Amino acid sequence: MGGMKRYLAAVVQLSCTSDEEANLAQAEALIRRAAGYGAQLVATPENTNYLGPHREKVRRAEPVGGALTQRMGALARELSIHLLMGSFNEATSDPRRCANTSVVFGPDGAVLGCYRKIHLFDVDVSDEVRFKESDTVVPGTEPVVVPTDLGGLGLSICYDLRFPELYQALVEGGAELLAVPAAFTATTGKAHWMPLLRARAIENQCWVIAPGQVGSHDDGGLRESHGHSCIIDPWGVVVAEAADGPGLALAEIDLERVAAVRRGMPVVAHRRLPRGGRRASASSAPGGRTC
Repeated sequence: MGGMKRYLAAVVQLSCTSDEEANLAQAEALIRRAAGYGAQLVATPENTNYLGPHREKVRRAEPVGGALTQRMGALARELSIHLLMGSFNEATSDPRRCANTSVVFGPDGAVLGCYRKIHLFDVDVSDEVRFKESDTVVPGTEPVVVPTDLGGLGLSICYDLRFPELYQALVEGGAELLAVPAAFTATTGKAHWMPLLRARAIENQCWVIAPGQVGSHDDGGLRESHGHSCIIDPWGVVVAEAADGPGLALAEIDLERVAAVRRGMPVVAHRRLPRGGRRASASSAPGGRTC
């Protein structure tokens, strides 16, 4: 893919609640700050607009092309940046459930691609971490790589991080950067967030861009998010990490670093599947998974 080989990227760390307007004001202020520093790619966390009672998120869900995506697209156009809205609640044909959907905007404000979260957080880890996302969310079905002037952007959301085969499919679909917007719980995040992110970067030889929620929410179930939003290079080095609370982490992305790591250790070419195994393939958006 052509375009810029070096540029500044930023991950936005938010502490969202059921106050949608306050969430968006917080997000917009940080996106503007990142663009002011020169970031060409800015990414926000899962649940960028709302992190409150889950039945209410279904009631508030809206389609791609609705007021929220129009607002975020206009911001991307004003700032002339690539903007990943980590996720929002997208209306579906099921009145009881929405989709958990990432949207990528180009610097002209156009929607370049969308991804619906495939792996839903249905867990019973402890009293602090007990949740069934599938009660209110319809799972997606297709991996998505969005071709951009800043490289191939492979999309995923939060719990997807635990499924390495998804990221292999994204790399086979042309990903050079892997986006992992999240609202990782504080309990699981302390143990697993950074090791899993670094593993995905190392095994796929990609940049990883991981914007997260942090702190307490009023969602009536899960509780507190881990934060530690970060950017990781293709060798697995954490090159930028956000402090506690809402804020930013910024780093220079060098796509030549991807090419160099892959030349030196051609993992994809060396991969051998067990007998009977089958590789998935990633769709590209547009031209593959569309909105």
